[in-house]
Amino acid sequence: MLFNELGLSAELARAVDELGYQTPTPIQQRAIPPVLEGRDVLAAAQTGTGKTAAFMLPLLQRLQEGTRNRRRIRALVLVPTRELAAQVADCGRDFGGNLPFRTAVIYGGVSINTQIDKLRKGVDIVIATPGRLLDHLDQGTISLDAVETLVLDEADRMLDMGFIRDIRKVLKRLPAERQNLLFSATFSADIRRLATDLLNDPVEIEIAASGTTADGVEQVVYPVDKARKRELLSHKIGAENWRQVLVFTRTKHGANRLAKQLDADGLKCAAIHGNKSQSARVRALKDFKDGRVRVLVATDVAARGLDIERLPYVVNFELPHVAEDYVHRIGRTARAGNTGRAVSLVCVDEHKLLGGIEKLLGRKIPQEVVPGYAPDPRIKAEPIVTGRGNNNNGGGGRKNRRGGKPRASGNKQGQRRRARASA
Repeated sequence: MLFNELGLSAELARAVDELGYQTPTPIQQRAIPPVLEGRDVLAAAQTGTGKTAAFMLPLLQRLQEGTRNRRRIRALVLVPTRELAAQVADCGRDFGGNLPFRTAVIYGGVSINTQIDKLRKGVDIVIATPGRLLDHLDQGTISLDAVETLVLDEADRMLDMGFIRDIRKVLKRLPAERQNLLFSATFSADIRRLATDLLNDPVEIEIAASGTTADGVEQVVYPVDKARKRELLSHKIGAENWRQVLVFTRTKHGANRLAKQLDADGLKCAAIHGNKSQSARVRALKDFKDGRVRVLVATDVAARGLDIERLPYVVNFELPHVAEDYVHRIGRTARAGNTGRAVSLVCVDEHKLLGGIEKLLGRKIPQEVVPGYAPDPRIKAEPIVTGRGNNNNGGGGRKNRRGGKPRASGNKQGQRRRARASA
C-alpha cells in the first residue's frame, strides 16, 4: 500500500511526497482510515513505528474537511513530556505546512505568558502536557469547549508518571461529543480501564505486543563491576569509535555525574533530565543531533519522545527498575527501518532486573565479557538505592498533585514512583 491509497487530501499527499515518504508503516496503514472515518481508535505500537503521523495526518484532514470555527481549539493532543510535545508539533508543521491551521504547544518549564499570548490570537490545535494545560484551564486562559478530537499519545507513559487524575480533570472540561484516539506502547490493565471509560466502540489496533523490540536492534549485555562501568563505557566508545551514543541512567544526579566523568575522559558529553531547563534540554539535543556532542546522557523521563534519526547506539548504563522501560529505551535506535545496537552494562546488583527484562522479552539477551573487564566474583550483590527528591514529571506545570499514601514499595507502582522521583 502507498500513501496515495489512504484517501489523504491533495495538500497532505503533497506534503507526504515532499518529505520523501511513499509507503506507510503498519500503524499508519491501519489507523489512518478509521480516524478519517471519525471512529474512536485504541492503538498499541512501539516507539519508532510512525504513530505520530498515524494520528496527525488524519487529524489534519478532518480539520480541513470540517467547518472552521475561528479562534476555537478543535483538536487537543495530550502527551507526557515536553520533548514529545515538541516532536508532535514538528510533525504537525511538516505535514500541515500547506494548511492554514495554527498550533500552540503548551508545557511547563517555560513562560506561561508567551503561551497565553499565542492562545489569545486563536489556535486550531493544542499539544499539551497535562500539568501546564490544567494551569491554563484554572486561570481561564484556554477553552476546550469546541474540541472535536482528543488524542492521548503515549498514554501508558502518562499513567506511569501519575497523570491519571490530571487526565480525568481535563476530560471533564471537554465536550461530550468528540472523537477519541488513544495511542500506547502496551495494552496494560490500566490502559484497558482508561479505554473503557474514554472510547466509544473503538477500532482496536495492535502492531507490537508488550515486550516486543524493534527489528534491527542488536542487543548485548556486558557483565562488569559497578565501579568499572564508566571505564568500560569510555573504552568501548573510544576503541570502537562510537560517534553518536545515547546513554541511560536511573537518576538525575547519576546523569550529571556520568556526563562530567565522560567529559573528563575526553568525550564531548551533555546530560538531559527533569531538572534541566527546557532551553538547556533543547540545546543539548540539537548539539547531539548536529554532532557537536558525542554522548548524550539521559533519564527515562527526559528521553521520552526524543526523535533522533539514525541513532546507532543506545547504552543502558544502569538497567531500569521497570522492565517495560528497557523496551522504550532501546526503541530510540533502529527507527524507521534503520539498524542499531543496544548495549547494557550489568553489574551483580542488577541480575534480578536483567531477569525481569528477559522474562518480558521471552528470551535471553546475549552476554559478552570484555577482556580486562570481567566481573570480580567475590563482589556480592547489594540492594539498589534509588534517588530521592522532588518528583519532576517532565511536562512541567504543577507539582505533585496525587497526594495520598504511597503504595508498598515492593510492588510495580512503587518501583515506578521511585523511578519518577529520581529521573
